[in-house]
Amino acid sequence: MTALGVGLAGCGAFGAYLLDAIAGLTDVRIVACADPDRDRAAALARRHGAAVCPDADALAAFPGVDVVALATPPATHADLAVGALRAGRHVFSEKPMATTLDDALRVEAEAGRSAGVLVVDHVLRYNPVLRMLERLREEGLLDPLVRFAFENDAADEALDPGHWFWDPAHSGGIHIEHGVHFFDAARALMGSDPVAVQGTAVRRDGDGPVDIVVATATHPGGAVATHTHSFTHAHRAERQLMRLDYGFAEARVTGWIPTYATITAWTDEDGARRWEQLPGRAADLLAVPGLRPHGEERIAVFVERDAGSAEPARGRGVVRSVPHRVTCVVDLGGEARKQHVYTESVRAAFADLVRCATEGGTPVADAASGRSAVAVAEAATRSAETGRTVPVPAPPTFGRTL
Repeated sequence: MTALGVGLAGCGAFGAYLLDAIAGLTDVRIVACADPDRDRAAALARRHGAAVCPDADALAAFPGVDVVALATPPATHADLAVGALRAGRHVFSEKPMATTLDDALRVEAEAGRSAGVLVVDHVLRYNPVLRMLERLREEGLLDPLVRFAFENDAADEALDPGHWFWDPAHSGGIHIEHGVHFFDAARALMGSDPVAVQGTAVRRDGDGPVDIVVATATHPGGAVATHTHSFTHAHRAERQLMRLDYGFAEARVTGWIPTYATITAWTDEDGARRWEQLPGRAADLLAVPGLRPHGEERIAVFVERDAGSAEPARGRGVVRSVPHRVTCVVDLGGEARKQHVYTESVRAAFADLVRCATEGGTPVADAASGRSAVAVAEAATRSAETGRTVPVPAPPTFGRTL
């Protein structure tokens, strides 16, 4: 197979990080770089033996470029993605896919018409811990997710007052610029698009930038997802927790790039035996196509038999005998491996694009995923502005894949 040529639009810190992440893929070659700062583009191009293009349009037309990778500010993503798709290129778009739902729909429609493959860099879709939880749900060890709760106390230490992050005209606001990761993760884990959102926004010192946002999204069947993001901390004081309520089981996942999780579950004897088999399946359960393991991943399972009564227990209308308590620990190497897992998840997302471009199929984080996340983020933003619950528009008929 001939390696796919990559052209990068946006040669800032993340663009450089992206090229470093994918440089080791055997079926990828870096062809060209484009950035408004030509010196910055030239420096990155020299590092990867690539050419320099004056702008994104020239990049999409440059000989040998098969994939246009977008690492530009969020407000530019939609137009650049549409232009590259119309030029017959594949697109790897940094999140968000767009900063408005109208633009996201435009990108999704173009992706549906185009021969090119579009992947959005929703790295949580390619995270081994969350993928394992999806597998356990599919296998019946976990019931349907009742509640998704994510709390993110993130750093603003590197975000000076003039940074584009604070300007909704460039970033779309926190729900759109950052929240899309977690709206998409909730969608994947719950298996549904939300139907309505209630949002709240808090301004620093009352009239400063919005630096704390909360969104509560209702999903079909009575499931609820709550998202809290604050950009108010020093780097060393950052903390994140994802709590997933499966009724008779709960998962607590730490880090916005998850590397560690603890699952507690009540089950019967058959379930206990199945949980006890998981450590022997760790390599399979934590495998993500395109992601290289580092050898420190592990699953540990502890079963406390007869920790509760054998009499049937009832929760939200579900009745069953669950006398045994299970504790399952999933460890990718802890916080020290966060950067490795992040880099490998980006690499896995790009490998997904390459695989679909060469073999066919639908990528995990496709245009429908990008559009859905933006739809929820925009509804949350509007709700915070109006103080009213806002319905989330139903997915268009041309994009319903979860």
